[in-house]
Amino acid sequence: MKNAVVENFDSSNWRELAALTNTLDEVEQHPRLLRSLIFGDDDYDGLALRFLRKMIGRDDENLDTVQRYVAQKCPELGEAISSEPPRGRRIVFSPNIFSVPDVSVDYDLVSVMMPLSAEFSPVYESIKRAAKSEGFSCKRADDIWDHSTVIQDIFSLIFQSYVVVCDFTGKNANVFYEAGIAHTLGKHVVPITQTELDVPFDLKHHRYAKYLNNAEGLEKLADNLQDRFRTLASRRYE
Repeated sequence: MKNAVVENFDSSNWRELAALTNTLDEVEQHPRLLRSLIFGDDDYDGLALRFLRKMIGRDDENLDTVQRYVAQKCPELGEAISSEPPRGRRIVFSPNIFSVPDVSVDYDLVSVMMPLSAEFSPVYESIKRAAKSEGFSCKRADDIWDHSTVIQDIFSLIFQSYVVVCDFTGKNANVFYEAGIAHTLGKHVVPITQTELDVPFDLKHHRYAKYLNNAEGLEKLADNLQDRFRTLASRRYE
Protein backbone atom coordinates (compact mmCIF):
# COMPACT_ATOMS: atom_id res chain seq x y z
CA MET A 1 0.00 0.00 0.00
CA LYS A 2 2.84 2.35 0.81
CA ASN A 3 4.43 1.78 -2.59
CA ALA A 4 1.14 2.59 -4.33
CA VAL A 5 0.83 5.79 -2.30
CA VAL A 6 4.38 6.86 -3.18
CA GLU A 7 3.66 6.27 -6.87
CA ASN A 8 0.22 7.88 -7.04
CA PHE A 9 -0.47 10.38 -4.25
CA ASP A 10 -0.22 14.13 -4.71
CA SER A 11 -0.58 16.71 -1.97
CA SER A 12 -4.35 16.93 -2.34
CA ASN A 13 -4.63 13.14 -1.81
CA TRP A 14 -2.66 13.41 1.42
CA ARG A 15 -4.90 16.22 2.61
CA GLU A 16 -8.11 14.35 1.70
CA LEU A 17 -7.01 11.19 3.49
CA ALA A 18 -5.78 13.25 6.44
CA ALA A 19 -9.20 14.90 6.73
CA LEU A 20 -10.86 11.46 6.74
CA THR A 21 -8.55 10.21 9.50
CA ASN A 22 -8.42 13.39 11.61
CA THR A 23 -4.72 13.92 10.93
CA LEU A 24 -4.95 17.02 8.74
CA ASP A 25 -3.03 19.25 11.15
CA GLU A 26 -0.14 16.76 11.29
CA VAL A 27 0.09 16.58 7.50
CA GLU A 28 -0.12 20.32 6.86
CA GLN A 29 2.20 21.28 9.70
CA HIS A 30 4.85 18.64 9.06
CA PRO A 31 8.01 20.32 7.73
CA ARG A 32 8.98 17.50 5.38
CA LEU A 33 6.13 15.29 4.09
CA LEU A 34 4.56 17.47 1.39
CA ARG A 35 7.85 19.21 0.64
CA SER A 36 9.56 15.84 0.08
CA LEU A 37 6.71 14.82 -2.21
CA ILE A 38 6.94 17.97 -4.31
CA PHE A 39 10.72 17.90 -4.66
CA GLY A 40 11.11 14.13 -4.89
CA ASP A 41 13.42 13.94 -1.88
CA ASP A 42 14.96 10.65 -0.80
CA ASP A 43 13.22 10.63 2.57
CA TYR A 44 9.71 10.72 1.06
CA ASP A 45 9.38 6.92 0.99
CA GLY A 46 9.98 6.64 4.73
CA LEU A 47 7.76 9.60 5.52
CA ALA A 48 4.89 8.11 3.51
CA LEU A 49 5.09 4.86 5.47
CA ARG A 50 5.26 6.71 8.78
CA PHE A 51 2.22 8.84 7.97
CA LEU A 52 0.17 5.90 6.73
CA ARG A 53 0.84 4.23 10.06
CA LYS A 54 -0.16 7.43 11.90
CA MET A 55 -3.37 7.72 9.86
CA ILE A 56 -4.33 4.11 10.50
CA GLY A 57 -3.88 4.70 14.22
CA ARG A 58 -2.33 2.77 17.07
CA ASP A 59 -5.18 0.26 17.26
CA ASP A 60 -5.92 0.13 13.49
CA GLU A 61 -9.13 2.09 14.02
CA ASN A 62 -8.81 3.82 10.63
CA LEU A 63 -7.50 0.84 8.66
CA ASP A 64 -10.73 0.41 6.69
CA THR A 65 -10.86 4.09 5.73
CA VAL A 66 -7.21 4.20 4.63
CA GLN A 67 -7.41 0.98 2.61
CA ARG A 68 -10.56 2.00 0.78
CA TYR A 69 -9.23 5.45 -0.05
CA VAL A 70 -5.89 4.12 -1.28
CA ALA A 71 -7.60 1.42 -3.37
CA GLN A 72 -9.83 4.07 -4.93
CA LYS A 73 -6.94 6.34 -5.83
CA CYS A 74 -4.39 3.68 -6.81
CA PRO A 75 -5.70 1.50 -9.69
CA GLU A 76 -2.88 -1.02 -9.48
CA LEU A 77 -4.19 -2.22 -6.13
CA GLY A 78 -7.43 -3.34 -7.75
CA GLU A 79 -10.93 -2.32 -6.74
CA ALA A 80 -12.14 -3.16 -3.25
CA ILE A 81 -15.41 -5.10 -3.49
CA SER A 82 -15.49 -6.60 -0.01
CA SER A 83 -17.47 -4.92 2.75
CA GLU A 84 -14.57 -5.56 5.12
CA PRO A 85 -10.90 -4.61 4.83
CA PRO A 86 -8.67 -7.51 3.75
CA ARG A 87 -7.13 -9.63 6.49
CA GLY A 88 -4.33 -12.05 5.79
CA ARG A 89 -4.00 -13.36 2.25
CA ARG A 90 -5.88 -11.74 -0.60
CA ILE A 91 -7.08 -13.66 -3.65
CA VAL A 92 -8.01 -12.57 -7.14
CA PHE A 93 -10.45 -14.63 -9.17
CA SER A 94 -12.29 -14.34 -12.46
CA PRO A 95 -15.69 -16.05 -12.57
CA ASN A 96 -16.42 -18.03 -15.73
CA ILE A 97 -20.19 -18.11 -15.19
CA PHE A 98 -20.86 -14.46 -14.39
CA SER A 99 -19.73 -11.24 -16.04
CA VAL A 100 -18.11 -8.87 -13.58
CA PRO A 101 -20.23 -5.71 -13.66
CA ASP A 102 -18.67 -2.40 -14.60
CA VAL A 103 -19.82 -0.73 -11.40
CA SER A 104 -18.33 0.18 -8.05
CA VAL A 105 -19.56 -0.97 -4.68
CA ASP A 106 -22.41 1.21 -3.43
CA TYR A 107 -21.89 1.59 0.31
CA ASP A 108 -25.46 2.82 0.66
CA LEU A 109 -27.01 -0.31 -0.87
CA VAL A 110 -28.66 -3.22 0.92
CA SER A 111 -29.76 -6.09 -1.31
CA VAL A 112 -32.25 -8.76 -0.27
CA MET A 113 -32.13 -12.41 -1.28
CA MET A 114 -35.45 -14.14 -0.54
CA PRO A 115 -38.23 -16.14 -2.19
CA LEU A 116 -40.20 -13.83 -4.49
CA SER A 117 -43.65 -15.18 -3.63
CA ALA A 118 -46.36 -12.80 -2.44
CA GLU A 119 -46.22 -13.99 1.17
CA PHE A 120 -42.75 -12.46 1.49
CA SER A 121 -43.78 -9.01 0.29
CA PRO A 122 -44.53 -7.73 3.84
CA VAL A 123 -41.14 -9.07 4.95
CA TYR A 124 -39.41 -7.16 2.17
CA GLU A 125 -41.27 -3.99 3.11
CA SER A 126 -40.07 -4.35 6.70
CA ILE A 127 -36.48 -4.76 5.53
CA LYS A 128 -36.77 -1.71 3.28
CA ARG A 129 -38.16 0.34 6.15
CA ALA A 130 -35.28 -0.66 8.42
CA ALA A 131 -32.71 0.08 5.71
CA LYS A 132 -34.18 3.48 4.91
CA SER A 133 -34.14 4.48 8.57
CA GLU A 134 -30.34 4.10 8.58
CA GLY A 135 -29.72 5.82 5.26
CA PHE A 136 -29.57 2.77 3.01
CA SER A 137 -31.42 2.09 -0.21
CA CYS A 138 -32.78 -1.43 -0.66
CA LYS A 139 -33.18 -3.62 -3.75
CA ARG A 140 -34.32 -7.11 -4.62
CA ALA A 141 -33.79 -9.08 -7.83
CA ASP A 142 -37.25 -8.22 -9.14
CA ASP A 143 -36.46 -4.51 -8.79
CA ILE A 144 -33.98 -4.67 -11.68
CA TRP A 145 -33.83 -6.07 -15.23
CA ASP A 146 -30.48 -5.26 -16.78
CA HIS A 147 -29.50 -8.63 -18.26
CA SER A 148 -31.20 -11.41 -20.16
CA THR A 149 -30.52 -13.90 -17.35
CA VAL A 150 -31.82 -13.41 -13.84
CA ILE A 151 -28.75 -14.87 -12.15
CA GLN A 152 -26.50 -12.27 -13.80
CA ASP A 153 -28.70 -9.51 -12.42
CA ILE A 154 -28.52 -11.15 -8.99
CA PHE A 155 -24.72 -11.48 -9.15
CA SER A 156 -24.41 -7.84 -10.21
CA LEU A 157 -26.71 -6.75 -7.39
CA ILE A 158 -24.72 -8.68 -4.78
CA PHE A 159 -21.44 -7.41 -6.24
CA GLN A 160 -22.60 -3.82 -5.91
CA SER A 161 -24.07 -4.18 -2.42
CA TYR A 162 -22.53 -3.30 0.93
CA VAL A 163 -24.99 -5.46 2.91
CA VAL A 164 -26.85 -8.57 1.73
CA VAL A 165 -29.89 -9.78 3.69
CA CYS A 166 -30.65 -13.48 3.11
CA ASP A 167 -33.98 -14.98 4.16
CA PHE A 168 -33.50 -18.73 4.64
CA THR A 169 -37.19 -19.37 5.31
CA GLY A 170 -38.37 -22.43 3.38
CA LYS A 171 -34.82 -23.67 2.68
CA ASN A 172 -34.89 -21.96 -0.70
CA ALA A 173 -31.98 -23.31 -2.76
CA ASN A 174 -31.61 -20.07 -4.68
CA VAL A 175 -31.13 -18.09 -1.47
CA PHE A 176 -28.50 -20.56 -0.24
CA TYR A 177 -26.64 -20.15 -3.54
CA GLU A 178 -26.86 -16.37 -3.34
CA ALA A 179 -25.65 -16.36 0.26
CA GLY A 180 -22.59 -18.30 -0.89
CA ILE A 181 -21.89 -15.70 -3.56
CA ALA A 182 -22.22 -12.90 -1.02
CA HIS A 183 -19.87 -14.59 1.44
CA THR A 184 -17.32 -15.23 -1.30
CA LEU A 185 -17.42 -11.57 -2.35
CA GLY A 186 -16.87 -10.53 1.26
CA LYS A 187 -20.20 -8.81 1.82
CA HIS A 188 -21.87 -8.19 5.16
CA VAL A 189 -24.42 -11.03 5.11
CA VAL A 190 -27.39 -10.64 7.47
CA PRO A 191 -29.34 -13.93 7.72
CA ILE A 192 -33.01 -13.94 8.73
CA THR A 193 -35.48 -16.81 9.02
CA GLN A 194 -38.89 -17.73 10.37
CA THR A 195 -37.50 -20.95 11.85
CA GLU A 196 -34.02 -22.01 12.87
CA LEU A 197 -34.68 -25.39 11.23
CA ASP A 198 -34.31 -23.70 7.83
CA VAL A 199 -30.77 -22.50 8.54
CA PRO A 200 -28.34 -24.97 6.92
CA PHE A 201 -25.76 -26.70 9.11
CA ASP A 202 -22.83 -24.87 7.50
CA LEU A 203 -24.38 -21.50 8.44
CA LYS A 204 -25.70 -22.23 11.93
CA HIS A 205 -22.62 -20.67 13.53
CA HIS A 206 -23.61 -17.28 12.02
CA ARG A 207 -25.98 -15.10 13.99
CA TYR A 208 -29.40 -14.71 12.41
CA ALA A 209 -32.62 -12.84 13.15
CA LYS A 210 -35.64 -15.05 13.72
CA TYR A 211 -39.04 -13.51 13.02
CA LEU A 212 -42.75 -14.24 12.72
CA ASN A 213 -44.53 -13.25 9.52
CA ASN A 214 -47.23 -11.19 11.21
CA ALA A 215 -47.60 -7.53 12.11
CA GLU A 216 -45.92 -7.80 15.51
CA GLY A 217 -43.20 -10.12 14.24
CA LEU A 218 -42.34 -7.92 11.27
CA GLU A 219 -42.17 -4.86 13.50
CA LYS A 220 -39.69 -6.67 15.72
CA LEU A 221 -37.73 -7.79 12.64
CA ALA A 222 -37.50 -4.19 11.42
CA ASP A 223 -36.22 -3.09 14.85
CA ASN A 224 -33.58 -5.85 14.92
CA LEU A 225 -32.42 -5.09 11.39
CA GLN A 226 -32.34 -1.37 12.10
CA ASP A 227 -29.91 -2.02 14.96
CA ARG A 228 -27.71 -4.16 12.71
CA PHE A 229 -27.84 -1.66 9.84
CA ARG A 230 -26.91 1.15 12.23
CA THR A 231 -23.79 -0.75 13.27
CA LEU A 232 -22.81 -1.47 9.67
CA ALA A 233 -23.55 2.11 8.62
CA SER A 234 -20.99 3.35 11.13
CA ARG A 235 -18.32 1.31 9.34
CA ARG A 236 -18.96 2.63 5.87
CA TYR A 237 -16.15 4.40 4.03
CA GLU A 238 -17.03 8.03 3.47
